Amino acid sequence: MSKDKVPSTPAILTLKTRHADFSVHPYPYEERGGTRLSARKLGVDEHCVIKTLVMEDETGRPLMILMHGDREVSTKTLARALGVKTILPCKPEVAHKHTGYLVGGTSPFGLKKAIPIYMEKTIADLPTIYINAGARGLLAAMHPHELVRILEPVLVSVAIEICLLRKNKS
Repeated sequence: MSKDKVPSTPAILTLKTRHADFSVHPYPYEERGGTRLSARKLGVDEHCVIKTLVMEDETGRPLMILMHGDREVSTKTLARALGVKTILPCKPEVAHKHTGYLVGGTSPFGLKKAIPIYMEKTIADLPTIYINAGARGLLAAMHPHELVRILEPVLVSVAIEICLLRKNKS
């Protein structure tokens, strides 16, 4: 894709303004395809594709958690770490209101309003991450240190392996 065809999203504008070292990777978006689909389309490890999840505590205060594509968030562990009773995913319309992005295109960069951002700490150990660039079917690749430099997320350890999660539900 030529440079002039890449959407100029608030996320991309923020990355450019902050002089981030990143590259843009479009892929054919499919509803409910998730990180598994984007990783397959781009030929990368799903562990390196980072999910941007918008959640809220029991009082409705929003927060964002960045997680490996092949992991889930332990909301109980996250709630304990934050000193709140519960953490739940936001409904899509609430997430859109907080971020300005549609679900499937949510980026932690260029948010509509400031909300606390938490990141699974092992993301920082990866050589390259792929994270939503503010539109469905558009990821930005960068070193995780760029993400940490720009967003200054709070590092947490709240990942659950998806295979363990499925096993425990059986």
